[in-house]
Order: sequence, then C-alpha cells, then structure tokens
Amino acid sequence: MDRPMIVLLLYLLMMTQAAGDQTLYRTTDARGHVSFSDDPSRGGEPVELAPISVVPSLPPPPPSTSTASGRDGMDTPSRIYDAFAIAAPADGATLPTGAAGDVRVRLELRPALREGHLLRLRLDGNIVRPAARQPVIELTNLSRGEHHLRAELLDARGQVLQRTSAVTLYVQRASVNMPRNPHHVHSRPQAVR
Repeated sequence: MDRPMIVLLLYLLMMTQAAGDQTLYRTTDARGHVSFSDDPSRGGEPVELAPISVVPSLPPPPPSTSTASGRDGMDTPSRIYDAFAIAAPADGATLPTGAAGDVRVRLELRPALREGHLLRLRLDGNIVRPAARQPVIELTNLSRGEHHLRAELLDARGQVLQRTSAVTLYVQRASVNMPRNPHHVHSRPQAVR
C-alpha cells in the first residue's frame, strides 16, 4: 500500500471514529507497513486522536449609513443632488497632441447648485483650484500620460457633500524624442540626411 493511500485511509478512519466515537488501532506488519483499524483483534495499539479544532467565524461589520463606497474605493458621502457627474471629457478620453494639454472640464449638476454650495475639481488627487460656483473649469498645460479627474460638491463650511465618479483622461504631448511629429515645434530646423 502506498503512502497517499495510507493517509487517505487514516483520514477516513478518523472521520469514522469521530462520527461513532470508536477507538482506532494501529498495526505494523513485518515489512514495516502501517495500517489502521477499528478492530482490536488484529493486535494493534490504541491511537489517541486530538479533538478537532473549531473556530467560530467573526460577525459581519454593521452597515454604514452615512457613506457608500465609490468606484475607486474612496468613501462617497450620501447623495444630495439627483445628478452630479463630470460630463466632459468622457471617461477614457484621449487629449490629442494638438491640444497642448488644455482641456475644458464640464460638470453636470441636477438640480441647480444650491445657495452656499461650491464645486471643486481634483486632478490626480490634488485640488486644481479653490472651490467656486462655476460648473466649467479650464485645465491648461497638462503633462503627458494618464490623469484622473474627480469633482467634489462642498457645503458652506467646506465639507464634502458629494463626489463624482473618477474620470480617466489620457494626454498626448509632443516629444523631443519624436522629431518628425508634425505637432512638435522645433527650436531650430532639422537637417535632412
């Protein structure tokens, strides 16, 4: 009998013993093979098995009533407006090289912005400008690469009332490593070889 079979047999016998609370006996034959049985007539020695450990599961955490988890893992305060989103640029949009890293961010808000409420925009987690009431924000000279935009709605005390989902924006910029790029402005003419 091979070793995995012995282990399986031992496991099955332990389960049988736990179910029937029987004694398990171990015997070794002339060739050194170990076998287990619940029959004491084979001359085996009793085996003491440790009790099976059982650990109760933890109770689930209580649900939160003041916040809901946003798409990117940040807590989003309870909704106050029916619609609050970044309407432009679209999520996943690419700003082409010719735009020179400039983009107009337009926020959608329904109902209209209430008295005392302000809007703030974050670019890659950093505040772009002080909170204001204008739903259109001009961003200029963005560096090339991937950026994340998120707007926040603030009360008169500056507390965040609501956040938009994050919008990813990809910015293409001219590079000195790509001298044949038609949008790249050269400081001196390139020699033709």
